[in-house]
Amino acid sequence: MKKLTTTLSIINFQLSKNNRLIFTEKTTFFKSFIWKTLLTLIIVNCSLIIVNAQDSTSIRQLNEVVVNATRANQKTGMAFTNVYQKDIKKVNLGQDMPFLLNQLPSVVVSSDAGAGVGYTGIRIRGTDPTRINVTLNGVPYNDSESQGTYWVNMPDFASSAQSIQVQRGVGTSTNGAGAFGASININTLGYEQDAYGETNFTVGSFNTFKTNVLASTGLLNGHFVVDARLSKLSSDGYIDRASSDLKSFYVSGGYYGKNNFVRFNAFSGKEKTYQAWEGVPESLLKTNRTFNPYTYNNQVDDYQQDHYQLISSFKLNNSWTFNPILHYTKGRGFYEQFRESQPYANYGLPNVIIGRDTIKRTDLIRRKWLDNDFYGATYSLDYQSNKKLSANIGGGWNKYDGDHFGEIIWARNASTSDIRYRWYESNSIKTDFNIFTKGYYQISENLNFFADLQYRSVSYDIKGVNDDRLDITQQSNYQFFNPKFGVNYQLGKTSSVYASFAVGNKEPSRQDFIDNAQAPLAETLHDLEIGYRTAGQKLSFDANFYYMNYKNQLVLTGQVNDVGNTIRVNVPESYRAGLELITNWKFAPRWALSANTTFSQNKIKNFTETIVNYDGDANRINKLSKTDISFSPNLIAGGQLSYNPTKNVELALMTKYVSKQFMDNTSDDNRSLNAFFVNDIRASYSIKPKAERRPLFKELTFSLLVNNIFNHLYESNGYTYSYIYDKQVTTENFYYPQAGTNFLLAVKVRL
Repeated sequence: MKKLTTTLSIINFQLSKNNRLIFTEKTTFFKSFIWKTLLTLIIVNCSLIIVNAQDSTSIRQLNEVVVNATRANQKTGMAFTNVYQKDIKKVNLGQDMPFLLNQLPSVVVSSDAGAGVGYTGIRIRGTDPTRINVTLNGVPYNDSESQGTYWVNMPDFASSAQSIQVQRGVGTSTNGAGAFGASININTLGYEQDAYGETNFTVGSFNTFKTNVLASTGLLNGHFVVDARLSKLSSDGYIDRASSDLKSFYVSGGYYGKNNFVRFNAFSGKEKTYQAWEGVPESLLKTNRTFNPYTYNNQVDDYQQDHYQLISSFKLNNSWTFNPILHYTKGRGFYEQFRESQPYANYGLPNVIIGRDTIKRTDLIRRKWLDNDFYGATYSLDYQSNKKLSANIGGGWNKYDGDHFGEIIWARNASTSDIRYRWYESNSIKTDFNIFTKGYYQISENLNFFADLQYRSVSYDIKGVNDDRLDITQQSNYQFFNPKFGVNYQLGKTSSVYASFAVGNKEPSRQDFIDNAQAPLAETLHDLEIGYRTAGQKLSFDANFYYMNYKNQLVLTGQVNDVGNTIRVNVPESYRAGLELITNWKFAPRWALSANTTFSQNKIKNFTETIVNYDGDANRINKLSKTDISFSPNLIAGGQLSYNPTKNVELALMTKYVSKQFMDNTSDDNRSLNAFFVNDIRASYSIKPKAERRPLFKELTFSLLVNNIFNHLYESNGYTYSYIYDKQVTTENFYYPQAGTNFLLAVKVRL
């Protein structure tokens, strides 16, 4: 399984006589999808009969306080983009979160299944998902072990998002995994003043289907609110058999006082996806680009993830506000594989003897399980004394406790009577503590100074053996100090210049320890950002220069392990330097243009390539200088041209260009992804009857998204490896083709 994050699964555990865990499905995702749909509709019907009439401006400000502790603003001196709910809704027709953020600066997205549903990924400034810090209402979401983010575990979470901030670079201090290229901060705490009910239906190419039901009580008696969402999403995928069956729910209830609130969130995602992480071999790319080598019916990834958050904010006095959060995530799941001709010895099993014949290999079906807990607390204490000074102290303590184990559930020639033979077990415990203080000081009318100091402590303890039955027991401890400074100078009412310098440190992931014979080193990043902003009523423009200098950066080698996880290695010196240009221009009453372009150089000063020699001779070592960092295109450009012929109709053309990317760090054109230029069309039509007519609905919206309208055949991700056999160097490339022309058609009904 390509993920290590965990949550509460609705699975009953029974201890067998041999004390091994037997997993039996007690219910199917909280009794049934239909049951939850009925429950949500009851909430809708009850909420619609309640009338609310209270100004909620102060309460909305309370909601924002919780996430502001880890968000950047115009005075921070850093590069960031805010995405609001109205913009999310326009593109939220069924694809995963990365594809909804595809038009943001320096972003490249990819999908294993090829259509944006299932396993998807996002890179920002060329950095992979393990470098992108993700928080949900200030709570860390990155998996503690792999440090990656698996959006497939949160299907349709965008429907509950109120706003998203994407910071590029080190960014401000936050909770969880260190940001080495970007951070994504998602806020779900907003709500609407009036009660409502809403349902959305989407159908599309590859039998894609999405349906959800959303409801809210609005603000009851000026104090209470309950929000709910129930979603189901399925798709066959563009790649053969790359199907997805995804379900999720979100429930949030809160109490709001004059200067405080308490809110409890519970949300869950259940995914079952057919494995498509093997990629398409280069030899088949032109003749069979949807090829999937897996044919076993249940070659699936099956995982459930539940989250619980207790979020609160208390105004202590006119200057201080305290925002404590408690959270818990629990889950378990597996991925199942059919493997041919496996040696018994690899699983610690005896050979099978039949008469005089000794059978040393067998076909088998195996499952690799995860059973994990993640819990902790985060907080911020905000101070505002006057117009010159604002500050906060924040941080968190989080603990991850995860079990890994593998079971053989069937073998053609069984050598043991154990129904579920377990051939490996390991446990990982990771504790992450951080504390930070931030402050803004208005030096003069135009000049503001920002400082951000963070201390982070990480301890990591691994015990047991991995799936190769190798002992991986080890312990690591890290102490990091991450200072950040910025200045912002106002040039009149609408323009400003800024600069910031930030230091980030990051520990290796569990997989880095397992995949590398030599223990990996922690990484350090020095990030310089210099920019200019101007914002008018019709035209806004941002220019941001960045220089990110790395020490011991862990870079992708281009290879993957047996479950599709990328393999990384330390390089002593490397850097990313670039210029980001962003503009939004309303050049006519019904026309608007937004565009962004990133020009960059991403280099490793000295890189050592090792080519494994299977002939038994010494491995070949190639020393290279100033090579390109893998998956780091020199040019990324995106844009949207929108037209509103009437008040209720919107048409938009969306484009994305990504230049050539190398799949390893050798700058070898034979191991690269070709540049691609993709164009999409989006259209929407809304009907909003006047209230005095007593309509059946408040809003009816039809939306159409046609992706890749010119049917451009391209690959946005891949991997490569080279080896020596029979005195010849062989390089094998594998690619993840993305779908040609495809569509999503959606209908929204709001009551």
